[in-house]
Amino acid sequence: MIGYIDEALQRWGEVRQDGEAQGGSNMGSSVIASLMASQGVLNRAARGSRVLVDRTTEIDWIVSKHLSPQQRQVVVEQYCSGEPRREKWTACGCSRAQFYRRLGQAHRAIESQLLKRAA
Repeated sequence: MIGYIDEALQRWGEVRQDGEAQGGSNMGSSVIASLMASQGVLNRAARGSRVLVDRTTEIDWIVSKHLSPQQRQVVVEQYCSGEPRREKWTACGCSRAQFYRRLGQAHRAIESQLLKRAA
């Protein structure tokens, strides 16, 4: 797995779970809306993370549009599910080795898309 992609996906999972807990998704919120909500203080990172908050929107788009269904499923199970590890790969219908192989492929695909978008 790729360290900074893992960190970005963890942040994405937290934001996604927060959005579901609030009854909707806050993935599409703008910087202006963030400034208004925080009374002018732009908090670009959370919990000491090096991952920018607005990067979660980009990650969400990549996960939903550029990953295969199997890769998307393991990413959602790994970062959005609070279930124990064994139940995660069982929910995906694959072995532990296959689960982590797909997760590694998803990390590389996300990294590739982020590099393309940065260029």
